[in-house]
Amino acid sequence: MAVADDESDALTDAHSLEQALLGSILATIPDALIVIDMRGRIVSFSAAAQRMFQYAETDVLGENISMLMPSPDRERHDGYIGNYIDTGEKRIIGIGRLTAARRRDGSTFPIELSVGEVNDQGQRLFTGFIRDLTERQQAERRVADLQAELAHAGRVTAMGTLASALAHELNQPLTAIANYMEAGRDLLAAPGDLDRAMLGEAMDESARQALRAGEIIRSLREFIKRGETLRQPEPLRGLLAEGAALAFIGTDSRGIDMDVQVDRQVDRVLANRVQLQQVIINLVRNAVDAMHDSPARILRLSAAPADDGKVEVVVADSGPGLDPAMSRTLFTPFTTTKANGMGVGLSISQTIVEGHGGRIWATPSQWGGTAFHFTLDRADDES
Repeated sequence: MAVADDESDALTDAHSLEQALLGSILATIPDALIVIDMRGRIVSFSAAAQRMFQYAETDVLGENISMLMPSPDRERHDGYIGNYIDTGEKRIIGIGRLTAARRRDGSTFPIELSVGEVNDQGQRLFTGFIRDLTERQQAERRVADLQAELAHAGRVTAMGTLASALAHELNQPLTAIANYMEAGRDLLAAPGDLDRAMLGEAMDESARQALRAGEIIRSLREFIKRGETLRQPEPLRGLLAEGAALAFIGTDSRGIDMDVQVDRQVDRVLANRVQLQQVIINLVRNAVDAMHDSPARILRLSAAPADDGKVEVVVADSGPGLDPAMSRTLFTPFTTTKANGMGVGLSISQTIVEGHGGRIWATPSQWGGTAFHFTLDRADDES
């Protein structure tokens, strides 16, 4: 009997040690851990989760997990659980995804969410590990900015070299044109009979030198074309979601109803990832700034098939809309309505989109704000 008691005590001590070790691990891991039941109610909220979301555990236990989600996920979450229970179709369990979460103060931030499932004696629980991507994406953005600065410096140097070479190459035909035209003027001003043959020769040579100058410029354009940015197949939904999350960093994202909708037919596009995200960041930040004083802050990023094998991407908001006086100069550099803006974001976006073989334009959105549209090439499914 004593042996059985000793074994029971040993098992109890081992279990207590295991629980203490597990508790220590959960208290120190940097990722947040949240456990919910089948009805979406929070049953466990780790210390890291408390720091990340700015809630105490007592504030959230028994509450629906949707309180930590921005719209429209907040309204849809219970439906996701119900669909999984009814059909067994897993949306993110065992897969993980990039999405957004909502702090106690209402601000939105980008996260990486990994979801698992536990079935203990008929009780089904879902575990979510959450990683705040703000610092990582800020670091990635800084690296991208540094790379862009280096690339810009390289382009400035290259443009200086090209400008010098272009000036040197064009100087000769332009000088020749000036000389032939001056000779023609002197012939016209000379007394006596006009030497039409010599005047005609001067005009012919001027025309030939002008054509030569045009050829030099065309050759330069062809040279620049051969240096086009490398594009490769990229998942469009991920690009839009990550670009929007990056745009939210450092902005007031509280109360924004954001959604990303991508037609399944246009899953991938041919793009330079960094450049295309720069376009998305510019458009999303413009939308967030425009909606600053709007009673409803609606932001929609969508993509659908367009003509000629293209994909049309739309970034629409519920802001005050475009000033008609700005519509003609919308993409002109250094044109802006912002007090502290430089007016180059849309110009850069236009350059990037056109460099991808697409076009960009703006229309009124269905919520009274602005919808920016741009097109991209679809990626071949077999590429």
